[in-house]
Amino acid sequence: MTVTTSSAPVTTPSETPPPRWVGAVDGVVAGLVTVGLGTLLAALFQALGQAGGQPAPIAAVSGAFIDRTPAWLKDFAIATFGTNDKRALLVGTAVALAVICAVIGLVVRRRMPLGLTLFALVGLVGMAAVLSRPGAALADVVPTLLGTIAGLWFLRRGVGMDALRRSGGAASREAESPTRRWVLGGGLGIVAAWFGNFITGDSAAATASRDAAVAKAPAPSNTVTIPPGADLKIPGVAPFVVPNDDFYRIDTAIVVPRVDASTWTLKVTGMVEEEIEIDWATLQSKPMQEALVTLMCVSNEVGGELTGNAVWTGWPVRELLKMARPKPGADMVLSRSVDGFTAGTPIEALTDDRNSLIAIRMNGQPLPFEHGFPARIVVPGLYGYVSATKWVSELKVTTFASDQGYWTPRGWSPKGPVKTESRIDVPRSGASVKAGKVAVAGVAWAQHRGISKVEVQVDTGPWTPARLAVDASIDAWRQWVYEWDATSGSHEVRVRAYDNTGEVQSPFEAPPAPDGASGIHTVTVRVD
Repeated sequence: MTVTTSSAPVTTPSETPPPRWVGAVDGVVAGLVTVGLGTLLAALFQALGQAGGQPAPIAAVSGAFIDRTPAWLKDFAIATFGTNDKRALLVGTAVALAVICAVIGLVVRRRMPLGLTLFALVGLVGMAAVLSRPGAALADVVPTLLGTIAGLWFLRRGVGMDALRRSGGAASREAESPTRRWVLGGGLGIVAAWFGNFITGDSAAATASRDAAVAKAPAPSNTVTIPPGADLKIPGVAPFVVPNDDFYRIDTAIVVPRVDASTWTLKVTGMVEEEIEIDWATLQSKPMQEALVTLMCVSNEVGGELTGNAVWTGWPVRELLKMARPKPGADMVLSRSVDGFTAGTPIEALTDDRNSLIAIRMNGQPLPFEHGFPARIVVPGLYGYVSATKWVSELKVTTFASDQGYWTPRGWSPKGPVKTESRIDVPRSGASVKAGKVAVAGVAWAQHRGISKVEVQVDTGPWTPARLAVDASIDAWRQWVYEWDATSGSHEVRVRAYDNTGEVQSPFEAPPAPDGASGIHTVTVRVD
């Protein structure tokens, strides 16, 4: 008896399973696809007027992080990164997302359902961040949702392609290589993100409205004249008026709002006899005033540079409040930005005779977008966190007992009067100079009180008066210079200032939180 046997041909996989790092790269590229598509769709939503808040995923997550930032972490970020703090946060958010996606990519290779679920959860976190932004609507989650779906598809497809490549036969030759899908997926994600950011940063309507503001600038009823001698023009010392491009920028906006002035309005609400709303044309028709005002960030360390002086043009806030007629008992005005930031300002600082302005121009030009176009609040004598609202859209007359500004529940004082401080600009700490006459110079400020005297101390010697620049305004900083007979060796040089009430700046060291830094600025100088 003859027995014959037959068996189906056995197919041997043509390739071994890919190394584990392939899954990690798949995860990172899937994240890039999600962010890129989400950013592009968010920009299109905003351009078409379909977005209520901030639908871009990375910007929304970064903004939500800022909302939950304690005072000490804010100080650390500004001290470490300065005015690049938001760029650092965006980079940090992107790096953290890349690491998370890489881990998820590894999980997908071992347990696909779990890995895809984790990726979907990351997308849900992004959608929750989008919904947490001021003015958010449910439709704002659509860009992140579609981006997440695209990322899930990319992850699932990558596993399928690799399995197909290992199957052998003709089908394996048609499978896409990992390198090819990374180039295609990553390239599309990068291009989409770039194009989305380009659309967001080039709002044609906002740019056109700002250009029109240049052409139709109202003439102020007064003109600031900077007296000769207000700027000592000492090399290395901050100029008396800081150019717009060099002016410090500290705010909570991850993406700079680009507001179309033709659609902008400013409302006065709350404890008023009559609620008021004005538009851009109405504001421009009001009698404008110019004022020299030095602004100061509360996060400025002793000797720091988060301060600057400029000529501001605007309509006095008190005139708008007068139209609304605040009710008795109101002691605070809560100003609100189009991006949701709020600042609680003592109402007397907006209704007394100081130059508190709804500013529309800065150093003779329409406000830069970064500094609040079309309008911002400028209040002499208060730190910016309680007064300097950019892109202002509402003034709510209220009380400190009923409302809080953005930073107050995060550990900062509800009221922020500027402290008397001074700074040595030259020589810098650690500098080497030649023996003989050395100009020690810098700036001092006590906004809305003014500077009456500056003194310099070398080592343990006496405090000696410095020469002051001409006083241009009690609301502006004042330059000073001290001619030092420098002798060889290492020396410590200190500066202190007095305001016009005769009060000397505090020698006691205090951090920026909760109400501004204090202490004596000291530099160490080597004399050869």
